[in-house]
Amino acid sequence: MAAVDRFDPFQVGTARLLPDRLSLIAGPCVLEDEGLALEVAREVKRIAGALGLPYVFKASYAKANRTSAGSYRGPGLVEGLRLLERVRDAAGVPVTSDVHESAEVAEAARSLDLIQIPAFLCRQTGLIEAAAAAGKPEHLKKGQFMDPRAMLRAVEKAREAGAAGVIVTERGTTFGYGDLVVDFRSIPILRSSRCPVFFDATHTVQRPGARETGGEREFVPTLARAAVAAGADGIFIETHPDPARARSDREAQWPLADLGPLLESLVKVRQAVADLVPVSGGTP
Repeated sequence: MAAVDRFDPFQVGTARLLPDRLSLIAGPCVLEDEGLALEVAREVKRIAGALGLPYVFKASYAKANRTSAGSYRGPGLVEGLRLLERVRDAAGVPVTSDVHESAEVAEAARSLDLIQIPAFLCRQTGLIEAAAAAGKPEHLKKGQFMDPRAMLRAVEKAREAGAAGVIVTERGTTFGYGDLVVDFRSIPILRSSRCPVFFDATHTVQRPGARETGGEREFVPTLARAAVAAGADGIFIETHPDPARARSDREAQWPLADLGPLLESLVKVRQAVADLVPVSGGTP
């Protein structure tokens, strides 16, 4: 990989993100209860450890973007952060969740190792700057309405505000009504920012805009492998022991029992790409 694409290693809690190693952010879409969160965190940690993947546990304490006002939104800020602290201490993993307002950043930063900015809020300068000023690494999800070159400006905002490290994630682009499309040119374009680029393997298979947001989970492996082949530095994936009973995004979350084989295949793709002779061409 070209030198311009590499990023300087940095810490996310106890996990160290490295340019020559695939990294993982994974967990259930939303915090449901302590038992489920710990089950997922411990099992994913075991799988990631066997594959040598730096791992950060993710679950939302509050979901702001819901199709229906009656949809489950999570335990909320105070109880959600308590649960995430419990997961970090009991499972021994760094934790992350998404923030939605500048006013909640300071409290969230006391519990989180990585602060995530949701896709629909990735242009909110005040929120990006508040998260950066909290002294923790910042994770920017690319908005469905953003092209990758425009997303580079969000990365600049976070850096200029003093973020301890920046991750940017490709999660698909709105295509017509009720569907998303992934343009894999965005991976090398985003990598020109010299920060780790992750691929959201589960939100990209969603079909948003319907009465209840659906998803086509069967395409998760195809898109994830393509992203790693295109140069993604990490994978973001929502996983659940029983997706059919999940309280959010049940059609898109990946079954926990199937996570190991999927990640094994991604590690093999990553190694195969690393072994290739670089092909000369234009730069994004």
